[in-house]
Amino acid sequence: MVNGQDITSAIEKRLISIELTDNRGMEADQLDINLSDHDGLLAIPPRGATVRLWLGWSDTGLVDKGSFTVDETEHSGAPDTLSIRARSADLRGGLKTKRERSWSSTALGTVIGAIAAAHGLAPVISPLLAAIELVHLDQANESDANLLTRLGQEHDAISAVKAGRLLFMPAGNSTTASGKALPHVMLTRADGDQHRFLQADRDSYTGVKAYYYEINSAEKKEAIAGAGDNLKELRHSYTDQASALQAARAEWKRLQRGTATLSYSLAKGRPELTPDQTYSLFGVKAEIDAIIWLGGNLRHSFTPDSFTTSLDLESKLPDQDDIEDLVEKSVEYTGVTATYRDEKDGKQKTVSAGDQANPLRLTHLYASKGSAKRAVDREWKRLQTKKT
Repeated sequence: MVNGQDITSAIEKRLISIELTDNRGMEADQLDINLSDHDGLLAIPPRGATVRLWLGWSDTGLVDKGSFTVDETEHSGAPDTLSIRARSADLRGGLKTKRERSWSSTALGTVIGAIAAAHGLAPVISPLLAAIELVHLDQANESDANLLTRLGQEHDAISAVKAGRLLFMPAGNSTTASGKALPHVMLTRADGDQHRFLQADRDSYTGVKAYYYEINSAEKKEAIAGAGDNLKELRHSYTDQASALQAARAEWKRLQRGTATLSYSLAKGRPELTPDQTYSLFGVKAEIDAIIWLGGNLRHSFTPDSFTTSLDLESKLPDQDDIEDLVEKSVEYTGVTATYRDEKDGKQKTVSAGDQANPLRLTHLYASKGSAKRAVDREWKRLQTKKT
């Protein structure tokens, strides 16, 4: 629909392709529509027009994919083609206006709530994140959109504007705006058309270092998440130790999730899928099937001949109340612990080997008790061999 008018029948025979990119975070969702203008009768839509899209199959029904605002149009030829690009309507306007302000001794939830109120958005904030106390926060010649992105990075949170709501939730939380758990998705080899699995060397970084200055002191100090000699250094300097340590922990979690990534293309499009859902795969490859995957950006591609969905996935970390549980310390481990998703009730449970006084906690969330047990046994054997 364009500005409330259904144009499906008018463009059906002209349609070359529709591509929708559903992004996780503050980056605007993007809709690209390509139409044939072989007879020159197509009118170029005005910028600012509102486009609303539904996608789906005749036997399962349509899924509302939201509203978008046209901000680019292009006519090219021959053959003559009209290309329309639209982005999430919610991210236009004031969110990109640069501002100057600061907060002192303020809860993170208060800051997010103030930004939401300024733009007429309903704030949906994780209680855990909302309660975090900020000693000082400056917004210097910075847009609200950029500030939200920065706060998301510093607290390992997903910051997004969807359907009139400003969402600020822990990354990998896999919940809807109302707080309900997103459905867990199971995929088989038959569902996939193509895949690309990448496993990075998890020892390329052994931790993250952030710098901070204490009040009334010019001495630069360090806050470290992780251990070892190869630490990633954050560029931004923080105003206190708590903020620096929070940012270091957030980046360390992102690095841990990035140790395994998977691009997966579905031969049959799944319009109901959204970013931040969790996935189990079966029959692809043992290393891929062994762990739970967390969804990132999605791309829905529609042509007269096909409708496919491409997924960007990363390894999901276990739910932990304390991120330090995932941090490697330079001490001797007495055992190994791994977390898995119970296939019956979806809850996270653990298996272990050795003495649990000071265990090495494996960072993947495993897809079954069996895969977690195999990983534990393999790592425990490696540790014992290393001792000898």
